[in-house]
Amino acid sequence: MLLAVASLTLIATVLGLVLGVAAKRFHVEPTEIVAELEAMLPGSQCGQCGFPGCTGAAQALADGSAPVTLCPPGGPALAQALADKLGVSASLGDMAEAVPQLATVREEICIGCTKCFKECPTDAIQGAMKQIHSVMREACTGCGKCVDVCPTEALDLVPMPATLGTWTWTRPACA
Repeated sequence: MLLAVASLTLIATVLGLVLGVAAKRFHVEPTEIVAELEAMLPGSQCGQCGFPGCTGAAQALADGSAPVTLCPPGGPALAQALADKLGVSASLGDMAEAVPQLATVREEICIGCTKCFKECPTDAIQGAMKQIHSVMREACTGCGKCVDVCPTEALDLVPMPATLGTWTWTRPACA
């Protein structure tokens, strides 16, 4: 028994050292512009832009293979900031101002199929098979992926209600 534990410890130590050396030797530092663009993006990793996360979207923006209007949660303000950073022009006419949204479950028609929380990129949906699901509002990014896969249409996207934490004073229109 002691020999088995010692041999597994030795193997784990050697493999850990090999992985540590490989991580240092083959580390690729992202370019400065990609890091700056990634810092500007929301960081919710929702995938609404068509990329697996904000890092992939920032890389595509830096390469010029994606438009600056790729991030729906960021809205026109982020698109304009990205255009200014990259020095390109942005047509924001077709981009609507995004209102923060939240997924809600209509419990009376939820069948507990678990398709919604398998699709959720932020694990904001809780529940189990054949039980009613619920949405954690702190984790929901409003991406709408769960709404698309729900077979009973029990999920809806609604504007985030104003609370003390989310309420903002609207700016007056300049004359």
